[in-house]
Formats: sequence, C-alpha cells, structure tokens
Amino acid sequence: MNRRALLRAGSSGLLGWGLAGCAARSDLARPRLPFRLAPVRAERNRVIRTTVGLRPYRPSGFLLRAERFDQTTVVHDYGHGGAGISLSWGTGKMAAAIALEHPDRRAAVVGCGAVGLAAARQLQRRGFEVTIYAAAVPPNTTSNMAYAGFTPGAWAVEDTLRTPAWDAQFREAAETSFLEFQWLVGKGYGVSWIDRYTLTDTAPREPTGGGVRRIEPLVPTRLESGRFVLGPGEHPFPSAYAIRRNTIRIEPSIYLDAVLRDFLEFGGRLEIHRFSEVRQLVELEENIVIHCTGLGALDLGGDPELMPLKGQLTVLVPQPEVGYSVSASTSGAPEGVRGLGMLPRRDGIVLGSTAERGEWSLDPNTAARKHIVAAHRAIYAAMGGG
Repeated sequence: MNRRALLRAGSSGLLGWGLAGCAARSDLARPRLPFRLAPVRAERNRVIRTTVGLRPYRPSGFLLRAERFDQTTVVHDYGHGGAGISLSWGTGKMAAAIALEHPDRRAAVVGCGAVGLAAARQLQRRGFEVTIYAAAVPPNTTSNMAYAGFTPGAWAVEDTLRTPAWDAQFREAAETSFLEFQWLVGKGYGVSWIDRYTLTDTAPREPTGGGVRRIEPLVPTRLESGRFVLGPGEHPFPSAYAIRRNTIRIEPSIYLDAVLRDFLEFGGRLEIHRFSEVRQLVELEENIVIHCTGLGALDLGGDPELMPLKGQLTVLVPQPEVGYSVSASTSGAPEGVRGLGMLPRRDGIVLGSTAERGEWSLDPNTAARKHIVAAHRAIYAAMGGG
C-alpha cells in the first residue's frame, strides 16, 4: 500500500486503525518531505508502567466560592476535571484575591496537588503565612498521574451547563495560568514549549479556540498564531492533514516537586493530615482556608455534582530523540477511550487518553490500554521513520 492509497483510506483506514496489512517503510512510495520526525517505538514490550488517576469532575465546571463558618472563611477551589494543572495558577490567584478580603494574613491550604500548590504560592506572593495540610504529597497525588499538556478546557465543563459567569472565570483563570507557565520555561520546573500535531483526514476549518471544547472566547488566540495546516505530502504522518501548533508541556514529576520546594523555601509549612468532615477545617488555627482537595470534597460535607473522571496513561521507555506530541481521533475504541495523545517526557513517552465518568476503580482498563498502544503503533509504523 503506497502513501496515496493510505490517504484515500481516510477514517476507515489509518485513523480507523485498520492497519493489519500496512506496508513497511521500504514499501511506501514516499514523497520528499520538508522535514522528518523520529517515530515513537510504540511496542508493548516497551511499556514501563500504566498509571490511573481520578480527576475531580463537576459537569457545571470548577467551583470557586467562599463560604463562611463562624470566624473561618473557606474558599473552595476544586472540580477542575482534566484541567487542574492547566488552570491551577489562575484559580489560585482568584482564591488568593478572595482571601485578601479577610483581615488575617495566615492561611491554610488543604490539598497538595497542582491546585493546592499553586494556591499556596499565590497566597505567599501576597504576604500570607501559609500552611499546607494534605493526606498525600508529590509524588503520590492525582496531579502526578496527569498527562499535563496545557489543556485548560479538557473536560472542564458540560456545554449545556455553561454560564456567562463561569465563562468569565474560566477565561481569567486560563489566561493567568498561560502566562505563569510561560515564565517557568527553562527554569528547572519541567515546563517547555513543544510542537503538537493534530492528525485528521478532514480539511481543517478556521480555528474555533484551539480544541478547548468550543469554550470561547479562548485564552489563547496567541497559541493559535502558531497554528499551521500541513496538507498531503507536507508532513510524515499517515493522515491527510496534520495541524501543527506550539503548546506548553508540563512534566508533573519535575514540576510538582519544584513548586513544593519553592513553597517550603518561602517559609511555607507542610503537615500531613486527613480531613473527614468540614467541621475539621473550621477547627484549624488559620481563619482562612483554601479548600483544594478535589474528590476529597465528597468527605467534607459532600458536593452533589462532584464525581470521578477516571484517566489512564500508558508510559513507554523514554526516547530523547522524540521532540513533538501527537493527538488524533480513533474509531472502534473500547468505552472510555476519548482519542489518542502522545507526549514525550523525560520519565517516558506518555500515551493516552481515557475518561471514564463516574468510575472509581483504580485498576487499569486493559482493553483501553491495548487499543491505545496498538493505535499509536499504527501511526508510527506508517510514518516509516519519517
């Protein structure tokens, strides 16, 4: 099968993953390409781990709201879905702004994932003495299990439940976080720019917000300035088109440790503590509490909307020569698979992605893992080393 035949196969071929008879590189009549990319070796014997995390998901979007209990003000900052790392600096800044309305300058942050750490640092920047209380710290947080591209709209809200007020909060949070991550590039935080290629057999339309689930106005019209549509023969992938964008990559194992280190170096205190009811927050010494426990909120008085959104990543042996990421749709996938993503990091090549709504199990979804690895293997085999 030559490249032209592959392109004609469309969604029922390469992007449908009907590749059992796909030719090897030497059999492909390949045009001369303007650039080449190292292929990922997506083989099952190169899988080094599969991780599972439960995203704290609220269909109406993240919660950012103050609640008064006697002399204590509790600011809820949770429910970010798959956008916790992406939105964390923005919602942390907004939570700190609410805290500034209180006369005290001692604050507690409950939770030590990406959302809690960013909130704690935003408070410190505004002169607060901060203590983090958490049941788990990096590397044992849900944030450590994240794919962690800059994806502020990933499962952030159900379109039918959006409100103008929530949209305004989202835009402010996403714009703030986008700038914060830019400032961290090249400073030992595991934050960097990377080219992402979105594969499609359909001619792309005008950009509608950078894939942020049609949430507009989207932060990054600036990100869209780096958008570039590559047509047949202009890229090494087996799809008809590849949309190249500049995007930000965050490596959780480096990033979370670095932010926690900053927090401690700026005088922060850390206490290991598990809370089982909201009254325990009121009993803390601090009269300002930023509540960032994610799914832990179900133990603190409950939230009728909050539910898990199970995510799973399969990690391959690192390949330093791979310096780009990929996203694509897939057909024939088992339930829970929401598309394909590949992101290279120093701790491995990360493959995803899944989203199982309401699923509490931390056991890997074997069918999803097999499908994702096979689908990625098909992409890079068809590249033929392109």
